[in-house]
Amino acid sequence: MPRNPTEKVIFMPQGALFGVPFPALQDKEGTYLLEKHTILTSPSIQVLAQTAQQNQRIAQQNKADHQPLIVGNPYPYPQGLASLENARQEAIDIANLLGTQPLLGQEATKAQVLAQMPKADILHFATHASFNDQNGIQSAIYLTAEPGAPDDGLFQTPGRITAEEIFNQFENNPLNARIAVLSACDTGQGEITGDGVIGLSRSLIAAGVPSVLVSLWSVNDASTKTLMTEFYRQWQTEGVDKATALRNAMLKLKEQYPEPYYWSAFTLIGEAD
Repeated sequence: MPRNPTEKVIFMPQGALFGVPFPALQDKEGTYLLEKHTILTSPSIQVLAQTAQQNQRIAQQNKADHQPLIVGNPYPYPQGLASLENARQEAIDIANLLGTQPLLGQEATKAQVLAQMPKADILHFATHASFNDQNGIQSAIYLTAEPGAPDDGLFQTPGRITAEEIFNQFENNPLNARIAVLSACDTGQGEITGDGVIGLSRSLIAAGVPSVLVSLWSVNDASTKTLMTEFYRQWQTEGVDKATALRNAMLKLKEQYPEPYYWSAFTLIGEAD
């Protein structure tokens, strides 16, 4: 392992190991890996090669007409999911930091989001999500259904964007976002598993996004708001790369919430830069 904490350590876990919070692992002295290393994950070496190519492609794009797409607390949610007020404020704070307007509440429809995704240089979803461990391509982000659309429950609602839909829609017309962030993934629907996380993150990578920041378990939305706001401040204001920005944000959150449950829930998949 490198001694310089700014050097990157990339884990390539398989199966259930994808759910391991590597920054929270401790050495024999009880020191967390977060305190000694900057950590990323990737499903495979092949995916790392893919995300590196995507990074190069996006770097060559004309960014004049690209802007962040920040989605916060789409509402109403399907049956059984509560409003995430901290997610709404998170989206507002991040949008202010990035100089854009967020899509909030009833504005954050599936149709509106899909229409704006191709022009976005950052994708941020502060919303509920479901992670399907039996069929990863059915993992989904929850948005606002179109007015009058029927709500048939969590897995039939027309406001869902599934991993399969993302893959099919953007595989041949890749996205231009430098990162996709899946924040406040507090589904209340049981365990978030490695296979489910991989399904949603891999679909975004296949759609052209070189870096995906995603939670490994259902997280308190108040601490998530703090982490995400600091992540963007570090990345956009301090000028560090995405992996370093996440590490610095985790270290800061750790001061406020010492338990690893709060600060180690998110992992960066793909490119550090």
